[in-house]
Amino acid sequence: MIIFVCIKQVPGVSEVKIDPKTNTLVREGVLSIINPNDRNALELALILKEKYKPEVIALSMGPPQAEEVLREALAMGVDKCFLLSDRAFAGADTLATSHTLALAIKKVINEADPDEKYLIICGAQAIDGDTGQVPPELAEELRIPQITYVQNIELSEDKIVVERKFRATEIVVIETKLPALISVLIDINKPRYPSMAGIMKAYDNANVVYLDSNALNADNSKIGLNGSMTEVKKIFFPERKVNPIMLEGSTEDIAKKLCQYLKDDKIF
Repeated sequence: MIIFVCIKQVPGVSEVKIDPKTNTLVREGVLSIINPNDRNALELALILKEKYKPEVIALSMGPPQAEEVLREALAMGVDKCFLLSDRAFAGADTLATSHTLALAIKKVINEADPDEKYLIICGAQAIDGDTGQVPPELAEELRIPQITYVQNIELSEDKIVVERKFRATEIVVIETKLPALISVLIDINKPRYPSMAGIMKAYDNANVVYLDSNALNADNSKIGLNGSMTEVKKIFFPERKVNPIMLEGSTEDIAKKLCQYLKDDKIF
């Protein structure tokens, strides 16, 4: 069995630069981190590895500097890492990103064993886009079942049983056969820190495999900007308005004043 974990490299700073020509984030030269929610996906994969002994493979798509986040994944305990890196992938929206990730997963599975059972684990969303669209779209690309907002999972040879958060206070239990994809919530676990031995192994004895568009036999019309169905007309930083209102008085007085301000602003 193989567990794939999709990791996104996101800016690790509060201020980011925007390319005015492509309306996309400038990632080159910017401090990068593993998307926080993807760290929970990584941790879940490693917990399942300890219990069920599958092979864990991390995937990321981005520029060469994204190798750093994959090295961190290796240091945490991942078995293999693949970086999908090619200028042809640049500017991809969620649809083109999902298509490219699907090509990589198909390649790995076909080269291993086309009948291999596998599970894909993703974070529910990324902090730079916050759309939550890639996991469902990736499942559709691969034509496999998907379960979102997972907060607990049991794995067997050919199926998974998960607890899915449904509304604020409701949990539903869902069972499906493998292969399948799940996306996890940030409160599912507490990600581990890499050990010193893991860090040394990740940099001295492990390789990150690069895959470009040729390696994936990608159709250039379906990747990068060419394959993106989302067209960004304009992207900008909103003007900051610093005009705070301080409410004083008893709790009851503050609540009444707050409600009145909300009514005046037509919030409700």
